[in-house]
Amino acid sequence: MTLRYSINLNEWLIRVNLRITSFMGRKERREREAKRENYATRHSAEKRKETLIAVGVLAIIAVIVGYAGYLFLNMTETAPGGPENAGALGSEHSHAGILVKIFGDTFDFSAPAYQIKSSWIHFEARDGTTVHKHATGVTLDYLFNTTLSLGLDDQCFSFQDGRQFCTNEDYKLSFFINGEQVSDIRDYEIIEDDRILISYGEGIEEEIQSQLLELENQEIIK
Repeated sequence: MTLRYSINLNEWLIRVNLRITSFMGRKERREREAKRENYATRHSAEKRKETLIAVGVLAIIAVIVGYAGYLFLNMTETAPGGPENAGALGSEHSHAGILVKIFGDTFDFSAPAYQIKSSWIHFEARDGTTVHKHATGVTLDYLFNTTLSLGLDDQCFSFQDGRQFCTNEDYKLSFFINGEQVSDIRDYEIIEDDRILISYGEGIEEEIQSQLLELENQEIIK
């Protein structure tokens, strides 16, 4: 009787232990599953947050770019930096080919230092061969002497570093508009498809004609 009771007690303890072990195993599995679900939820929430932030930043950038473009297209002559007596932006849109030759070398207006320095008249799109004018009343004097900070008068063409190329006994600064020589171009307003040549050198006729031909074959980008 005592032996049977001892066996039954041992069996009961084993069953209890197995149930406890099974219960603990199920509890640990539920805890692991809960942790995985929590991690997935947090990870998904973080990704959504990052996505929303990125969308928000892009939206802000788009608004800023759009607003800047709107201002560019709708500024008037009263905007800071505008030329005196100029019309509103958009009152005219003209294109002219230009070529500047210094001792036979072409001056490069495609460099960043000369790109879109004014809304009214400028070079753009990394091109240095076409002048774009966006308003009436804007002269080449404003382009060269104000926006590009290059010195230009009827005698001298000056670089930003102070170098000057002036008419003297040996060399001459010459100006041509559509093949016709003029004494000065500062007060000139370009019109559509104009071609402007500024040449500094000995002024040899053959050299000038070659430069005019080069200018004539130059594409006016619109």
